Amino acid sequence: MFSKSNLFLSKLNRSEKIILIFTAILTTLASEVKVVPFEEEAFRFGLGSVAFFLLILIWTPVSYLRTGLVTGITVVCFRVLEESMLDGVQVVISLKNNFPAFFFYFVFAMVLSLIKIEKYKSSPLILGAWATLLEVIGNVSEHVLRHGLLHQDLLSFKDFALICGVALFRSYFVVGLYSSITVSEQKKQMQEMLGVGSELYAETLYLQKSLNHIEQITASSHDLYRRLKKKELHELSIQALHIAQEIHEVKKDSQRILSGLTKITKQQKETPLFLSDVMGFVISANEKYSELLKKKISFQLSMSVDFETDKQIPLLAVLNNLTANAVEAIVGSGDITVTLFEESEFTCFVMKDTGKGILKEDESIIFEPGYTTKYNEQGVAATGIGLSHVREIIQQLNGTIQIESPPIGTIFRIHIPTENIRKRVE
Repeated sequence: MFSKSNLFLSKLNRSEKIILIFTAILTTLASEVKVVPFEEEAFRFGLGSVAFFLLILIWTPVSYLRTGLVTGITVVCFRVLEESMLDGVQVVISLKNNFPAFFFYFVFAMVLSLIKIEKYKSSPLILGAWATLLEVIGNVSEHVLRHGLLHQDLLSFKDFALICGVALFRSYFVVGLYSSITVSEQKKQMQEMLGVGSELYAETLYLQKSLNHIEQITASSHDLYRRLKKKELHELSIQALHIAQEIHEVKKDSQRILSGLTKITKQQKETPLFLSDVMGFVISANEKYSELLKKKISFQLSMSVDFETDKQIPLLAVLNNLTANAVEAIVGSGDITVTLFEESEFTCFVMKDTGKGILKEDESIIFEPGYTTKYNEQGVAATGIGLSHVREIIQQLNGTIQIESPPIGTIFRIHIPTENIRKRVE
């Protein structure tokens, strides 16, 4: 049996071999865990099929048949080895007793490959129904083989009903577990995408501002060209015209980039989230950031208002930047507190940290372009969207941002008209 499985394994790459072997071993171990669902009943079942189906859903195999074949062989070999060494059962007898278990996994995998189970992964109810049917087919096939080889009694109606009931329970248990895993993974991916999207959104504002400057420079260069030409300074006028043309090309390239970035951020805005989701992403991302910087920071979130928003990208751009700044301002350990509440027609965000704070004389200039207090080891100033762009985003939402410098840390207060960030109901 092992030589046959080795022949199949030789056709796989390293990662596929690891997944296949892991599936076979884990299924074999799980199959040894027996559950007795009903008292005073001889009926019992193992967890092998649960592990087998779950692992197949998580790591879709290259070949279901190969996976079923190798898993079935592994299960049978393990049981034969266990019985012969621990119980003194003859190998031939043990092999005959356990061979039907191989047939279960092989039939299960064969039907999986026929129905193309991948297309049902996004439909839990249908997936569970198919899995139940597979369990029943596999178990009935195993019992028919046991009847033929071991002359065991055929299934009674009661036994068949028990098999169907257990199959239903196991199948939907696996589907529920798989769905929870995929939902968690999808949420993680969404968090990463929104994080990237918020950064891109902020950069589009910076690029838009640059385009306005480029437009002004292009007009000035072309005006200079006309003046030099009028004064018959031919060589200088040609040079000015060339500069204007080059700037114009830069402007067109920048417009194409801006168009692409705008499409990306627009697509990510089309799936509304609640304010609580946005804040969850902000806190989670900055908890990881604080761990990266080896700082012990306690994050506290208090919300007395929550609603669906379609402005998650600009909100993330603002809140992520302010929270990241707070993380960087804290030395060693500290606290960051974020409070959300509604005041009249405004939604208010208050962020307080216990960092090193901002000098009183700097409060009037912190929102100016180029302002930074962060330098690397070589003395080079930090880059990023900065507080100037935070203010621009808030102004685009018709909001305001204020700063306070208490004895310890910094407080930012943001007021945004609720109607500008709440998703409108059509």
